[in-house]
Order: sequence, then structure tokens, then C-alpha cells
Amino acid sequence: MTVDPHLLDDLEWRGLIAHSTDLDALREALTQGSVRFYVGFDPTAPSLHMGNLVQILTARRLQLAGHTPFALVGGATGMIGDPKESGERILNSLDTVKDWVERVRGQIEPFLSFEGENAATMVNNYDWTASLSTIDFLRDIGKHFPVNRMLARDVVKSRLEAGISYTEFSYVLLQSMDFLELFRQHGVTLQFGGSDQWGNLTGGVELIRRADSGKAHAFATPLVTKSDGTKYGKTEGGALWLDPEMMSPYAFHQFWLNAEDVKVGELLRIFTFLSREEIEGLEAQTAEKPFLRAGQKALADAVTTLVHGAEETEHAKIAAAALFGGGELRGLNGSTLAAALREAGATRAAPGTPYVDLLVATGLAKSKGEARRTITEGGAYLNNERVADPELVPGPDDLLAGGWLVLRRGKKNLAGVEVG
Repeated sequence: MTVDPHLLDDLEWRGLIAHSTDLDALREALTQGSVRFYVGFDPTAPSLHMGNLVQILTARRLQLAGHTPFALVGGATGMIGDPKESGERILNSLDTVKDWVERVRGQIEPFLSFEGENAATMVNNYDWTASLSTIDFLRDIGKHFPVNRMLARDVVKSRLEAGISYTEFSYVLLQSMDFLELFRQHGVTLQFGGSDQWGNLTGGVELIRRADSGKAHAFATPLVTKSDGTKYGKTEGGALWLDPEMMSPYAFHQFWLNAEDVKVGELLRIFTFLSREEIEGLEAQTAEKPFLRAGQKALADAVTTLVHGAEETEHAKIAAAALFGGGELRGLNGSTLAAALREAGATRAAPGTPYVDLLVATGLAKSKGEARRTITEGGAYLNNERVADPELVPGPDDLLAGGWLVLRRGKKNLAGVEVG
């Protein structure tokens, strides 16, 4: 099969190679023919998140360049979880992990093609791990791992004083065994993952060399961070989940729309399939006219469309515009409106609550007196209509889809009220 000889150059330009085994050997392999590669996802939560999206999109880039993906969902490794620096993971039940395996599979599948010459394959490491005896595991896998090298891993060193269980300590053996299994059964010769997985990635390469005298490759993508060096992917509500039930498409779109100017180019490179010319053009626009937020708008639209589809992206954009007077609120569907208002700040109120009381309840005014002054000064809005009557009591005809009211003070201070 014909492969794109410029793949590695593109990955490097996009900043997707943080570490690698022999880069020249990897380049040679990627230009000679279709390489079978794998990337793994442990179901340690009911949804994948922003960090996982880096790996999913990198797998898609490799497949589009002519290489053959094996997407591994860790039904076995998900029972344990990769060691964290912060402390021991909570072990989930087999039924919980099985449910999460199916959820994660469903999130990965839309990004890869399962047809054609380099069709993707989905695998679960529980299939070859569940029946493995402890004796066979120790003899066939454990003997290839010197304890001193396992102790030298950064995450293990950071946990030694506080304590790390043998379960988590042994995780590297399980992930390395996955690479060996896929190497033997499917001819997989490349694995990649996040830079926090580098010890596990090289462990698999080394196991293939020791156990089978085989040659394999690995590379790691960088950890994506904010400009101050702190981790990305965390919002006030938790991780940046891909599941729309755990993070609405509106909130997802807003996250990318609020990206820092200094980071927008990096995020466009990593998370979109826009061309180099397009990205460099957006970077130039962001530098020259940051107030237009051209880079952020392109980023938010592209990533939300990839994850949630073009229709949800359009709903998110229309909702954002409508909330601040740039569109018709009554045209919004209930789920998008509810998600947007909960993101902005939502309050529940009984039917018949006066508008002045609602301004106070939502925090848009500190007191009834301040609320009345806001109305008389022309700065109060209900569903984007200016409120002139301080005695206004919103009625059933004012309710939007799902029983919502949209209150605004001035141009930017917004809140939602769920009536019921």
C-alpha cells in the first residue's frame, strides 16, 4: 500500500513527537510500507478525555497516511490502571470495567476506518490475559524485567516513600505483554502513547527484543499544558470529557473557544486536521488582531465537529450568539439551551417569582434595590428583551424550551433560571 512519505515530518511540525526510539529507523519503517501500529486506552472512567483525544487523532493521522491501526481497549489493564503519582487507584469491578470498555470502544470507532487495505482492528487485552496463569506470566514475561529498572521509573520513584502496591508496580509488565502479543499475532511493530507512558512504551520494545529478538518502535506525544505549565483538560467540573452526557457539546465548544492566544497555534496543530498553511494563517491573524479570536473560533469549530459532529457544533454556536442577543432564543432546542445556561450559571425558581427577585437569586443584583435601579437604568433583560417594568412577573408565555428564562444584566452578565 502507498504511504505518505512526509508523515513523520508532519508529526514533528505539529509537535507530536516528544520522545521516540531510533527516529531514523522509525522514519525508514514509515516510508517503506504500511506499518501496523497500536495505541491503548484503559477504561478507568466511563469516558475518554482530552488527553486521550491526542492519541485518537494521532492514530487517525497514521491511518490516513497509509498505516494500519490496532486500537486496544484495556479490559485487563483497566482492572488495575497505570500508577498515578498522586496515590493508589481505586480498583473497579469487572462489570464496571466491561461497561466502560464498551463505552470507550464506541468513542474510538468513529475516528478510524474499519474498511479498506489498512482497515483498523479493535482489540481487548482481556482476551489474552484472563486465562494466563500466574506461573506462565512470571516465567514468560516477568523474567525479562530487572527490578532495578522498574524501580527507576519516575512514577515508581515518586511513590516509593508513600507506598505502591505490587499490583500497580507490575502494570508495566502487562502493557509490555500487550505489545508482545500484538507483535506475535498481528505483526504490530509500533506503539505510541502519551509522554507519561514512555516507560511502558519502551518496556514493550525491550520485551519484544528480549523475548523474540524482534525489532519494534515507539514514540510518545507530549503532555499538553497551559501557558503556565499546569495540565490542560481540567475544567471547573472536572476532566474535559468526550461523552456529551458528561460534558455538553456547548461546554466543549466553549472550552476551545476560550483557549489562550499563546497556545492556540499549538492546539490547532495537535487537535485539528487543518493544513500547515491554514494554521499559520490563523496564527498570524491571532497575533495581529487577537480581539477577532480567529484561531480560537477555527479551533473550537474543528474539534467540536470532530468529536460531536457538525450539527452539534452549529447548535453550540447559535446558542452562544443567542444568549448574548445575537440570535433568537426561542429557536434553540431544549438540551442545548439547558447545557448553555448551566454552564453560564443556573438557578431554580418557583412559577410566579417576580423578575426583581430573580435578579437577586441569580446573583445578577445584590439586592432588590439594586435590581430595581438596574431596570430603571435600562440594563436588565429577560430573554434578550429589555425589561422596563420593575414589577414584572414572568409568566408561562415567557418560558423558553425546557422551562427556562434567560436573564442578563448589561452586555455580558448572564444567568439562567429553570422554572418549576
